Amino acid sequence: MKTVVVGLSGGVDSSVSAFLLKKQGFNVVGLHMLGENTETNKQDEQRVKDLCKILGIECVVVDYANYMQVVKDYFVQEYLSGRTPNPCVVCNREVKFKPFLKYMQDLNADYFATGHYARVEHNGNQHKLKKAVDENKDQTYFLCQLSSEQISKVLFPLGELTKAQVKQIATENNLITPGTKESYDICFLGSQKFKDFMLTNHPEKSGNIVDVKSGKVLAQHTGISKYTVGQRKGLNIGGKNGFEDNRWFVVKKDIETNTLFVSCGDSAELYSSSCLLTEFNWLAQPSLEFECFVKLRYRQPDQQTKVEVLENGNVVLSFKEPQRAVSIGQFAVLYDANGVCLGGGKISEIKA
Repeated sequence: MKTVVVGLSGGVDSSVSAFLLKKQGFNVVGLHMLGENTETNKQDEQRVKDLCKILGIECVVVDYANYMQVVKDYFVQEYLSGRTPNPCVVCNREVKFKPFLKYMQDLNADYFATGHYARVEHNGNQHKLKKAVDENKDQTYFLCQLSSEQISKVLFPLGELTKAQVKQIATENNLITPGTKESYDICFLGSQKFKDFMLTNHPEKSGNIVDVKSGKVLAQHTGISKYTVGQRKGLNIGGKNGFEDNRWFVVKKDIETNTLFVSCGDSAELYSSSCLLTEFNWLAQPSLEFECFVKLRYRQPDQQTKVEVLENGNVVLSFKEPQRAVSIGQFAVLYDANGVCLGGGKISEIKA
């Protein structure tokens, strides 16, 4: 009998994953990782222990709060540098899947599994990461930085199911306990709002909000890290005299001068034809030049792009159609026509 270690958060998705794997005949070990969020640690831990009793599986609880410092440092530094971080991508690579390999070995397991909506095709020495059947819940975007070794050892039991089917399984088998809810977007913040976290830990100075076309100062911002490219709400500059369109969007940030540049209406300044990716992690590389599909942010519909791999390993994307609000610091993730994730890298430079 094969043994699989399942990451259990106390939520519906991971609970159903453990249930399905046991039903498939695996020897299942539930692993709960105590994190940064002290507000919910005790409740989550108790839910996991209760679930393991219901399923009749072993429960292991470990503390991984120290691992989160890597993600927190990355998160803050990216914002303070004027970039838009994606902590979930880095957290999966550094905090969840990296330690999982060690825990799997310590527990003499054959695989580890999570409640992510994704699929993996294991065929001998080839291991393909593929989109989930439920593309509305597909999470391969956040898994683009996993290593080939991690992919080779992982199982995603929910990859062939829709979210509705998962909820039905949980309800029919009494796997939903009081207090069960979806995970936080940024888990180490808990219920604290991002702007409050930055204000407390990294206070910033106010600066000018400037019309990118005319150079006119329109207002003052309250800290440049609080704004992202493409943002419309919260600028408080609507109705400025002399402009036909009252919709204003963030188009870029200048950290050195602490200036937030905006444009009036959905203007050309919001669109890009190409970008440069660094820190690219390949899961499958067709060639040095090819065409495929890309997601420039989570839930974005696939966009056609030409890919060129440079000698230094960086990647240039040339979009078939100009893309709106491409953000430096976000990850661009590539897919082939069959939904296989080819890998992903960090957007480091944008070309108009």
